[in-house]
Parts: sequence; C-alpha cells; structure tokens
Amino acid sequence: MRTVARRTLPGLSAILAFVLLVWPAGAWEHTKAIELVVPAGTGGGADQMARIIAPLVEKYKLSPKPLVVVNKAGGAGAEGFTYVKAKEGDTHTLVITLSNLFTTPLHTGVPFNWKDLTPVGRLASTSSSSG
Repeated sequence: MRTVARRTLPGLSAILAFVLLVWPAGAWEHTKAIELVVPAGTGGGADQMARIIAPLVEKYKLSPKPLVVVNKAGGAGAEGFTYVKAKEGDTHTLVITLSNLFTTPLHTGVPFNWKDLTPVGRLASTSSSSG
C-alpha cells in the first residue's frame, strides 16, 4: 500500500498544481487540444507522469479540451526541446521534463537553453529515498 500511495500522491499533487498554475480562472481560453510534450521515448519517468496527468485532467473535467501526450525522443531530449522551442508563443504546448532540461544543452550543443522556456511550475519531484 505504501508503494501505491507513493506513486499516486505525486500524480494527484501534479494534477492539482497543473490546474492551479496553468488554468487560472478567466486567464486563457482553450481553442484546441493541449500538447504535453515528453522529450523522451515511452516508458520513462517523464512519460509515466504525463500519462498519469492526461487522463486525470479529462476524468475530472479540469480542461474543456484534452491533454494529448506527444513523445519526441532523440538526442537525450534535444529533439523534444527543439520542437517545443519552435512552438514559441503557442499557448497550447507544454513540456514535461527532468534534469535533461539542463544537461542536454550543456553536452550536445543543441541550440536550446532552459531559459528559452517559461516555467509553469514544479509538478512532481523524484526521490531515491525509501522512507
């Protein structure tokens, strides 16, 4: 039970943070589906978090439009970050990421920097502690 709670609580916390930070009342109108870009392949931590959040946003009617998970794998996240950077100004594009947001530009030379994005909020935190 402890493992289930440890996995579920961050997901629920992420949804609450997502709703409070991304959709403040009257601040923005949806005109199409929201793209939640995962700069990695399927199955990793960012992908799992995105796939927890998306159906819960729909289930609890937290958005009038769906949240669609789109994986953009390649180059340790470079493909996904470059894709998101090219969508600058598109308010229907979000990226969910881990530390590769900082490390990929440092090690690959990709023309992208974490400062190219507008942070929405910290949706989840991973920890290696077993407490």
